[in-house]
Amino acid sequence: MVPRYTRPEMAAIWSPEERYRIWFAIEALAAEAMAAVGAIPAEAARDIRERGAPRAAAISQADVARIDEIERTTRHDVIAFLTWMAEGIGDSARFMHQGMTSSDVLDTCLSVQLTRAADLLLADLDALLAALKKRALEHRHTPTVGRSHGIHAEPTTFGLKLAGHYAEFARNRARLLAARAEVATCAISGPVGTFAGVDPRVEAFVAERLGLAVEPVSTQVIPRDRHAAFFAALAVVASGVERLATEVRHLQRSEVREAEEFFHPGQKGSSAMPHKRNPVLSENLTGLARLVRSHVVPALENVALWHERDISHSSVERVIAPDATIALDFALARLTGMVERLVVYPERMQANLDALGGVVHSQKVLLALTQAGMSREDAYAAVQSAAMMTWQALGTPEGRDFRGELLADPAVRARLDPAALEAAMDPRRDFAHVDAIFARVFTEA
Repeated sequence: MVPRYTRPEMAAIWSPEERYRIWFAIEALAAEAMAAVGAIPAEAARDIRERGAPRAAAISQADVARIDEIERTTRHDVIAFLTWMAEGIGDSARFMHQGMTSSDVLDTCLSVQLTRAADLLLADLDALLAALKKRALEHRHTPTVGRSHGIHAEPTTFGLKLAGHYAEFARNRARLLAARAEVATCAISGPVGTFAGVDPRVEAFVAERLGLAVEPVSTQVIPRDRHAAFFAALAVVASGVERLATEVRHLQRSEVREAEEFFHPGQKGSSAMPHKRNPVLSENLTGLARLVRSHVVPALENVALWHERDISHSSVERVIAPDATIALDFALARLTGMVERLVVYPERMQANLDALGGVVHSQKVLLALTQAGMSREDAYAAVQSAAMMTWQALGTPEGRDFRGELLADPAVRARLDPAALEAAMDPRRDFAHVDAIFARVFTEA
Protein backbone atom coordinates (compact mmCIF):
# COMPACT_ATOMS: atom_id res chain seq x y z
CA MET A 1 0.00 0.00 0.00
CA VAL A 2 1.26 3.49 -0.75
CA PRO A 3 2.48 5.51 2.27
CA ARG A 4 -0.31 8.08 1.78
CA TYR A 5 -2.91 5.57 3.01
CA THR A 6 -0.77 3.67 5.51
CA ARG A 7 -0.79 3.96 9.29
CA PRO A 8 2.39 2.84 11.08
CA GLU A 9 0.96 0.26 13.48
CA MET A 10 -0.75 -1.72 10.73
CA ALA A 11 2.21 -1.38 8.38
CA ALA A 12 4.52 -2.80 11.06
CA ILE A 13 2.60 -6.10 11.05
CA TRP A 14 3.51 -6.62 7.40
CA SER A 15 7.13 -5.44 7.49
CA PRO A 16 9.85 -7.96 6.52
CA GLU A 17 11.44 -7.54 9.94
CA GLU A 18 8.24 -8.47 11.78
CA ARG A 19 7.57 -11.37 9.43
CA TYR A 20 11.00 -12.83 10.23
CA ARG A 21 10.45 -12.30 13.97
CA ILE A 22 7.24 -14.31 13.72
CA TRP A 23 9.02 -17.00 11.70
CA PHE A 24 11.63 -17.30 14.43
CA ALA A 25 8.96 -17.46 17.14
CA ILE A 26 7.33 -20.37 15.31
CA GLU A 27 10.63 -22.20 14.80
CA ALA A 28 11.76 -21.64 18.41
CA LEU A 29 8.46 -22.80 19.86
CA ALA A 30 8.48 -25.85 17.60
CA ALA A 31 12.02 -26.67 18.72
CA GLU A 32 11.04 -26.40 22.37
CA ALA A 33 8.06 -28.70 21.80
CA MET A 34 10.25 -31.17 19.91
CA ALA A 35 12.69 -31.19 22.79
CA ALA A 36 9.84 -31.83 25.22
CA VAL A 37 8.73 -34.91 23.26
CA GLY A 38 12.32 -36.13 22.85
CA ALA A 39 12.65 -35.45 19.13
CA ILE A 40 15.67 -33.13 19.47
CA PRO A 41 18.18 -32.48 22.29
CA ALA A 42 17.00 -30.08 24.98
CA GLU A 43 20.31 -28.20 24.72
CA ALA A 44 19.65 -27.53 21.03
CA ALA A 45 16.25 -26.01 21.79
CA ARG A 46 17.87 -23.80 24.46
CA ASP A 47 20.59 -22.68 22.03
CA ILE A 48 18.00 -21.86 19.38
CA ARG A 49 16.07 -19.72 21.84
CA GLU A 50 19.01 -18.08 23.62
CA ARG A 51 21.11 -17.34 20.54
CA GLY A 52 18.32 -16.84 18.06
CA ALA A 53 15.97 -14.61 20.04
CA PRO A 54 18.34 -11.60 20.28
CA ARG A 55 19.22 -12.01 16.61
CA ALA A 56 15.56 -12.02 15.58
CA ALA A 57 14.59 -9.19 17.93
CA ALA A 58 17.32 -6.92 16.57
CA ILE A 59 16.78 -7.73 12.91
CA SER A 60 17.59 -4.73 10.75
CA GLN A 61 17.35 -3.62 7.15
CA ALA A 62 20.89 -4.91 6.71
CA ASP A 63 19.79 -8.33 7.97
CA VAL A 64 16.82 -8.31 5.61
CA ALA A 65 19.23 -7.49 2.78
CA ARG A 66 21.42 -10.44 3.85
CA ILE A 67 18.44 -12.81 3.79
CA ASP A 68 17.51 -11.47 0.35
CA GLU A 69 21.09 -12.12 -0.78
CA ILE A 70 20.91 -15.73 0.38
CA GLU A 71 17.52 -16.16 -1.31
CA ARG A 72 18.97 -15.06 -4.63
CA THR A 73 20.99 -18.30 -4.44
CA THR A 74 18.51 -20.63 -2.73
CA ARG A 75 15.45 -19.33 -4.61
CA HIS A 76 13.55 -20.21 -1.43
CA ASP A 77 12.61 -17.69 1.24
CA VAL A 78 12.28 -20.02 4.24
CA ILE A 79 15.58 -21.75 3.49
CA ALA A 80 17.24 -18.34 3.15
CA PHE A 81 15.89 -17.36 6.56
CA LEU A 82 17.01 -20.62 8.19
CA THR A 83 20.47 -20.17 6.68
CA TRP A 84 20.68 -16.66 8.09
CA MET A 85 19.57 -17.86 11.52
CA ALA A 86 22.19 -20.63 11.43
CA GLU A 87 24.90 -17.99 10.91
CA GLY A 88 24.10 -16.69 14.38
CA ILE A 89 23.02 -19.83 16.21
CA GLY A 90 25.71 -22.24 15.16
CA ASP A 91 25.58 -26.03 15.22
CA SER A 92 22.28 -26.29 17.09
CA ALA A 93 20.55 -24.66 14.12
CA ARG A 94 20.53 -28.07 12.41
CA PHE A 95 17.74 -29.05 14.78
CA MET A 96 15.48 -26.22 13.60
CA HIS A 97 12.60 -27.08 11.27
CA GLN A 98 12.83 -30.82 12.03
CA GLY A 99 10.05 -32.66 10.17
CA MET A 100 8.45 -29.38 9.15
CA THR A 101 7.68 -27.89 5.76
CA SER A 102 7.80 -24.28 4.64
CA SER A 103 4.04 -23.88 4.73
CA ASP A 104 4.04 -24.73 8.42
CA VAL A 105 5.96 -21.52 8.98
CA LEU A 106 4.39 -19.41 6.24
CA ASP A 107 0.76 -20.26 6.95
CA THR A 108 1.07 -20.06 10.71
CA CYS A 109 2.82 -16.72 10.34
CA LEU A 110 0.05 -15.44 8.08
CA SER A 111 -2.51 -16.48 10.69
CA VAL A 112 -0.64 -14.48 13.32
CA GLN A 113 -0.45 -11.45 11.03
CA LEU A 114 -4.11 -11.59 10.06
CA THR A 115 -5.26 -11.93 13.66
CA ARG A 116 -3.11 -8.98 14.70
CA ALA A 117 -4.47 -6.96 11.79
CA ALA A 118 -8.00 -7.94 12.77
CA ASP A 119 -7.37 -6.73 16.31
CA LEU A 120 -6.37 -3.31 15.00
CA LEU A 121 -9.41 -3.21 12.72
CA LEU A 122 -11.69 -4.18 15.62
CA ALA A 123 -10.25 -1.29 17.62
CA ASP A 124 -10.87 0.98 14.63
CA LEU A 125 -14.48 -0.18 14.53
CA ASP A 126 -14.89 0.48 18.24
CA ALA A 127 -13.73 4.07 17.74
CA LEU A 128 -16.10 4.52 14.80
CA LEU A 129 -19.02 3.05 16.73
CA ALA A 130 -18.35 5.44 19.60
CA ALA A 131 -18.33 8.41 17.22
CA LEU A 132 -21.52 7.31 15.49
CA LYS A 133 -23.32 6.75 18.78
CA LYS A 134 -22.34 10.18 20.09
CA ARG A 135 -23.51 11.98 16.94
CA ALA A 136 -26.67 9.87 16.68
CA LEU A 137 -27.66 10.77 20.23
CA GLU A 138 -26.84 14.42 19.53
CA HIS A 139 -29.23 14.47 16.57
CA ARG A 140 -31.78 11.97 17.81
CA HIS A 141 -34.62 14.47 17.30
CA THR A 142 -33.17 16.62 14.51
CA PRO A 143 -35.83 16.48 11.77
CA THR A 144 -34.73 15.82 8.22
CA VAL A 145 -36.29 14.40 5.12
CA GLY A 146 -35.92 10.75 4.26
CA ARG A 147 -35.28 10.06 0.61
CA SER A 148 -35.99 7.07 -1.60
CA HIS A 149 -34.67 7.04 -5.16
CA GLY A 150 -33.07 10.38 -4.20
CA ILE A 151 -36.56 11.93 -3.92
CA HIS A 152 -38.22 13.24 -0.77
CA ALA A 153 -40.11 10.44 0.96
CA GLU A 154 -41.19 10.97 4.59
CA PRO A 155 -39.65 12.80 7.54
CA THR A 156 -37.02 11.06 9.65
CA THR A 157 -34.31 12.35 11.96
CA PHE A 158 -30.63 12.77 11.29
CA GLY A 159 -29.96 10.76 14.41
CA LEU A 160 -31.92 7.83 12.98
CA LYS A 161 -29.78 7.95 9.86
CA LEU A 162 -26.66 7.68 11.99
CA ALA A 163 -28.21 5.02 14.21
CA GLY A 164 -28.74 2.87 11.12
CA HIS A 165 -25.07 3.16 10.23
CA TYR A 166 -24.16 2.37 13.84
CA ALA A 167 -26.23 -0.82 13.70
CA GLU A 168 -24.56 -1.82 10.44
CA PHE A 169 -21.06 -1.33 11.79
CA ALA A 170 -22.00 -3.25 14.94
CA ARG A 171 -22.94 -6.16 12.67
CA ASN A 172 -19.70 -5.67 10.75
CA ARG A 173 -17.76 -5.87 13.98
CA ALA A 174 -19.39 -9.20 14.76
CA ARG A 175 -18.58 -10.43 11.24
CA LEU A 176 -14.94 -9.42 11.58
CA LEU A 177 -14.68 -11.03 15.00
CA ALA A 178 -16.00 -14.28 13.53
CA ALA A 179 -13.61 -14.02 10.58
CA ARG A 180 -10.71 -13.46 12.97
CA ALA A 181 -11.62 -16.62 14.86
CA GLU A 182 -11.88 -18.59 11.64
CA VAL A 183 -8.49 -17.54 10.30
CA ALA A 184 -6.65 -17.94 13.63
CA THR A 185 -5.33 -21.47 13.02
CA CYS A 186 -1.92 -23.07 13.18
CA ALA A 187 -0.43 -25.85 11.05
CA ILE A 188 2.77 -27.68 12.02
CA SER A 189 2.00 -30.96 10.29
CA GLY A 190 4.74 -31.61 7.74
CA PRO A 191 4.91 -31.94 3.95
CA VAL A 192 1.37 -33.18 3.23
CA GLY A 193 -0.19 -32.69 6.65
CA THR A 194 0.25 -36.27 7.91
CA PHE A 195 2.66 -35.49 10.79
CA ALA A 196 5.04 -38.10 9.33
CA GLY A 197 8.08 -36.21 10.63
CA VAL A 198 6.69 -34.11 13.44
CA ASP A 199 4.64 -35.03 16.49
CA PRO A 200 1.12 -33.50 16.62
CA ARG A 201 1.93 -32.37 20.15
CA VAL A 202 4.38 -29.89 18.60
CA GLU A 203 1.59 -28.28 16.63
CA ALA A 204 -0.65 -28.08 19.69
CA PHE A 205 2.14 -26.44 21.72
CA VAL A 206 2.92 -23.84 19.06
CA ALA A 207 -0.76 -23.08 18.50
CA GLU A 208 -1.42 -22.58 22.21
CA ARG A 209 1.58 -20.28 22.67
CA LEU A 210 0.61 -18.16 19.64
CA GLY A 211 -3.04 -17.91 20.65
CA LEU A 212 -4.20 -19.95 17.66
CA ALA A 213 -6.37 -23.01 17.19
CA VAL A 214 -5.05 -26.22 15.66
CA GLU A 215 -6.01 -26.67 12.02
CA PRO A 216 -7.98 -29.97 11.96
CA VAL A 217 -6.77 -31.04 8.51
CA SER A 218 -3.90 -29.21 6.87
CA THR A 219 -2.89 -30.79 3.59
CA GLN A 220 0.41 -28.89 3.74
CA VAL A 221 -1.44 -25.59 3.76
CA ILE A 222 -4.20 -24.18 5.90
CA PRO A 223 -7.35 -24.37 3.73
CA ARG A 224 -7.97 -21.06 1.99
CA ASP A 225 -11.72 -20.97 2.57
CA ARG A 226 -10.77 -19.46 5.92
CA HIS A 227 -8.85 -16.65 4.26
CA ALA A 228 -11.57 -16.10 1.68
CA ALA A 229 -14.07 -15.57 4.51
CA PHE A 230 -11.67 -13.13 6.16
CA PHE A 231 -11.26 -10.97 3.06
CA ALA A 232 -14.98 -11.14 2.39
CA ALA A 233 -15.58 -9.78 5.90
CA LEU A 234 -13.18 -6.91 5.18
CA ALA A 235 -15.09 -6.20 1.99
CA VAL A 236 -18.42 -6.01 3.80
CA VAL A 237 -16.93 -3.57 6.30
CA ALA A 238 -15.58 -1.53 3.38
CA SER A 239 -19.04 -1.46 1.82
CA GLY A 240 -20.39 -0.04 5.07
CA VAL A 241 -17.71 2.63 4.89
CA GLU A 242 -18.80 3.51 1.37
CA ARG A 243 -22.49 3.61 2.28
CA LEU A 244 -21.88 6.23 4.97
CA ALA A 245 -19.42 8.13 2.77
CA THR A 246 -21.97 8.20 -0.05
CA GLU A 247 -24.61 9.64 2.30
CA VAL A 248 -22.25 12.46 3.29
CA ARG A 249 -21.39 13.15 -0.34
CA HIS A 250 -25.07 13.56 -1.18
CA LEU A 251 -25.84 15.69 1.86
CA GLN A 252 -22.94 18.03 1.05
CA ARG A 253 -24.19 18.81 -2.47
CA SER A 254 -24.69 22.55 -2.95
CA GLU A 255 -28.43 22.22 -3.52
CA VAL A 256 -28.83 20.05 -0.40
CA ARG A 257 -26.29 21.45 2.13
CA GLU A 258 -27.64 19.51 5.10
CA ALA A 259 -24.27 18.30 6.35
CA GLU A 260 -20.68 18.61 5.23
CA GLU A 261 -17.18 17.53 6.06
CA PHE A 262 -15.25 19.83 8.34
CA PHE A 263 -13.36 22.41 6.27
CA HIS A 264 -10.01 23.14 7.88
CA PRO A 265 -8.65 26.69 8.14
CA GLY A 266 -6.39 27.22 5.16
CA GLN A 267 -7.86 24.25 3.28
CA LYS A 268 -8.38 24.79 -0.45
CA GLY A 269 -11.11 23.07 -2.43
CA SER A 270 -10.01 23.84 -5.96
CA SER A 271 -6.97 25.20 -7.77
CA ALA A 272 -9.31 27.19 -10.02
CA MET A 273 -12.43 28.04 -7.97
CA PRO A 274 -11.80 29.56 -4.52
CA HIS A 275 -15.41 29.00 -3.39
CA LYS A 276 -15.24 25.20 -3.53
CA ARG A 277 -15.79 23.02 -0.42
CA ASN A 278 -15.57 19.49 -1.75
CA PRO A 279 -16.39 16.19 0.05
CA VAL A 280 -12.86 14.95 -0.50
CA LEU A 281 -12.73 12.64 2.52
CA SER A 282 -15.89 10.74 1.65
CA GLU A 283 -14.85 10.55 -2.00
CA ASN A 284 -11.50 9.14 -0.89
CA LEU A 285 -13.30 6.61 1.32
CA THR A 286 -15.42 5.51 -1.63
CA GLY A 287 -12.26 4.78 -3.59
CA LEU A 288 -10.58 2.91 -0.75
CA ALA A 289 -13.71 0.78 -0.30
CA ARG A 290 -13.52 -0.23 -3.95
CA LEU A 291 -9.90 -1.24 -3.43
CA VAL A 292 -10.62 -3.41 -0.40
CA ARG A 293 -13.51 -5.14 -2.16
CA SER A 294 -11.32 -5.86 -5.18
CA HIS A 295 -9.32 -8.35 -3.12
CA VAL A 296 -12.26 -10.69 -2.52
CA VAL A 297 -12.26 -12.43 -5.90
CA PRO A 298 -8.53 -13.35 -5.76
CA ALA A 299 -9.07 -14.64 -2.21
CA LEU A 300 -11.95 -16.80 -3.39
CA GLU A 301 -9.90 -18.10 -6.30
CA ASN A 302 -7.13 -19.08 -3.87
CA VAL A 303 -9.41 -21.71 -2.34
CA ALA A 304 -9.01 -24.18 -5.22
CA LEU A 305 -5.36 -25.19 -4.98
CA TRP A 306 -3.95 -28.28 -6.72
CA HIS A 307 -4.01 -31.46 -4.65
CA GLU A 308 -2.33 -30.97 -1.26
CA ARG A 309 -0.75 -27.67 -2.17
CA ASP A 310 0.54 -25.34 -4.84
CA ILE A 311 1.85 -21.77 -4.54
CA SER A 312 -0.61 -19.95 -6.78
CA HIS A 313 -2.09 -18.37 -3.66
CA SER A 314 1.25 -17.11 -2.39
CA SER A 315 1.82 -14.16 -4.70
CA VAL A 316 -1.81 -13.11 -4.28
CA GLU A 317 -1.63 -13.07 -0.49
CA ARG A 318 1.66 -11.18 -0.45
CA VAL A 319 -0.28 -8.34 -2.06
CA ILE A 320 -3.85 -8.54 -0.77
CA ALA A 321 -3.14 -9.29 2.90
CA PRO A 322 -1.17 -6.12 3.63
CA ASP A 323 -3.02 -3.96 1.11
CA ALA A 324 -6.55 -4.83 2.22
CA THR A 325 -5.86 -4.52 5.94
CA ILE A 326 -3.78 -1.35 5.58
CA ALA A 327 -6.36 0.33 3.34
CA LEU A 328 -9.29 -0.59 5.61
CA ASP A 329 -7.40 0.51 8.72
CA PHE A 330 -6.79 3.91 7.14
CA ALA A 331 -10.37 4.17 5.88
CA LEU A 332 -11.93 3.39 9.25
CA ALA A 333 -9.72 5.94 11.01
CA ARG A 334 -10.52 8.57 8.38
CA LEU A 335 -14.24 7.83 8.59
CA THR A 336 -14.17 8.14 12.38
CA GLY A 337 -12.54 11.56 12.15
CA MET A 338 -15.04 12.64 9.53
CA VAL A 339 -18.01 11.60 11.69
CA GLU A 340 -16.58 13.27 14.78
CA ARG A 341 -16.15 16.59 12.95
CA LEU A 342 -19.11 16.41 10.59
CA VAL A 343 -20.82 19.81 10.35
CA VAL A 344 -24.62 19.46 10.54
CA TYR A 345 -27.13 22.14 9.49
CA PRO A 346 -30.50 21.48 11.21
CA GLU A 347 -32.05 24.66 9.80
CA ARG A 348 -31.21 23.59 6.27
CA MET A 349 -32.63 20.14 6.98
CA GLN A 350 -35.90 21.72 8.11
CA ALA A 351 -35.97 24.00 5.07
CA ASN A 352 -35.53 21.04 2.73
CA LEU A 353 -38.17 19.11 4.66
CA ASP A 354 -40.64 21.97 4.06
CA ALA A 355 -39.52 22.64 0.49
CA LEU A 356 -42.25 20.59 -1.23
CA GLY A 357 -45.11 22.26 0.57
CA GLY A 358 -45.99 19.37 2.86
CA VAL A 359 -46.34 16.53 0.34
CA VAL A 360 -44.07 14.41 2.55
CA HIS A 361 -47.16 13.85 4.71
CA SER A 362 -49.09 12.22 1.87
CA GLN A 363 -49.21 8.74 3.39
CA LYS A 364 -50.70 10.00 6.65
CA VAL A 365 -53.44 11.84 4.74
CA LEU A 366 -54.09 8.71 2.66
CA LEU A 367 -54.51 6.66 5.83
CA ALA A 368 -56.76 9.27 7.45
CA LEU A 369 -59.06 9.29 4.42
CA THR A 370 -59.35 5.49 4.35
CA GLN A 371 -60.08 5.43 8.07
CA ALA A 372 -62.74 8.10 7.48
CA GLY A 373 -64.54 5.80 5.01
CA MET A 374 -63.05 6.57 1.60
CA SER A 375 -61.87 3.64 -0.52
CA ARG A 376 -58.10 3.28 -0.81
CA GLU A 377 -58.27 3.76 -4.57
CA ASP A 378 -60.24 7.01 -4.31
CA ALA A 379 -58.12 8.25 -1.41
CA TYR A 380 -54.91 7.55 -3.29
CA ALA A 381 -56.20 9.39 -6.38
CA ALA A 382 -57.27 12.43 -4.36
CA VAL A 383 -54.04 12.67 -2.38
CA GLN A 384 -51.87 12.11 -5.44
CA SER A 385 -53.77 14.77 -7.39
CA ALA A 386 -53.25 17.32 -4.61
CA ALA A 387 -49.59 16.36 -4.29
CA MET A 388 -48.97 16.70 -8.04
CA MET A 389 -50.64 20.10 -8.15
CA THR A 390 -48.54 21.22 -5.22
CA TRP A 391 -45.41 19.86 -6.84
CA GLN A 392 -46.09 21.53 -10.20
CA ALA A 393 -46.96 24.88 -8.65
CA LEU A 394 -43.84 25.08 -6.47
CA GLY A 395 -42.12 28.43 -6.92
CA THR A 396 -44.97 29.98 -8.92
CA PRO A 397 -47.05 32.95 -7.68
CA GLU A 398 -50.28 30.93 -7.70
CA GLY A 399 -48.80 27.95 -5.91
CA ARG A 400 -50.53 26.63 -2.80
CA ASP A 401 -49.26 24.21 -0.25
CA PHE A 402 -50.36 20.60 0.02
CA ARG A 403 -52.84 21.32 2.78
CA GLY A 404 -54.52 23.99 0.64
CA GLU A 405 -54.75 21.73 -2.37
CA LEU A 406 -56.34 19.00 -0.26
CA LEU A 407 -58.92 21.34 1.27
CA ALA A 408 -59.80 22.58 -2.23
CA ASP A 409 -60.98 19.06 -3.10
CA PRO A 410 -64.67 18.58 -2.04
CA ALA A 411 -64.21 14.81 -1.73
CA VAL A 412 -61.39 15.30 0.78
CA ARG A 413 -63.19 18.10 2.63
CA ALA A 414 -66.25 15.87 2.98
CA ARG A 415 -64.19 13.32 4.90
CA LEU A 416 -61.70 15.51 6.77
CA ASP A 417 -62.33 18.93 8.23
CA PRO A 418 -59.35 21.32 8.59
CA ALA A 419 -58.67 20.20 12.17
CA ALA A 420 -58.67 16.52 11.20
CA LEU A 421 -56.38 17.26 8.27
CA GLU A 422 -54.07 19.24 10.54
CA ALA A 423 -53.94 16.32 12.96
CA ALA A 424 -53.18 13.88 10.14
CA MET A 425 -50.25 16.01 8.96
CA ASP A 426 -48.86 16.64 12.46
CA PRO A 427 -45.08 16.05 12.10
CA ARG A 428 -44.88 14.74 15.65
CA ARG A 429 -46.50 11.54 14.40
CA ASP A 430 -43.39 10.87 12.29
CA PHE A 431 -41.14 10.83 15.32
CA ALA A 432 -43.31 9.11 17.91
CA HIS A 433 -41.17 5.94 17.91
CA VAL A 434 -37.70 7.42 17.52
CA ASP A 435 -36.82 6.81 21.16
CA ALA A 436 -38.01 3.21 20.91
CA ILE A 437 -35.77 2.63 17.90
CA PHE A 438 -32.81 4.18 19.71
CA ALA A 439 -33.42 1.95 22.71
CA ARG A 440 -33.51 -1.06 20.43
CA VAL A 441 -30.29 -0.13 18.62
CA PHE A 442 -28.17 1.05 21.51
CA THR A 443 -29.47 -1.24 24.24
CA GLU A 444 -28.77 -4.29 22.12
CA ALA A 445 -25.33 -2.89 21.28
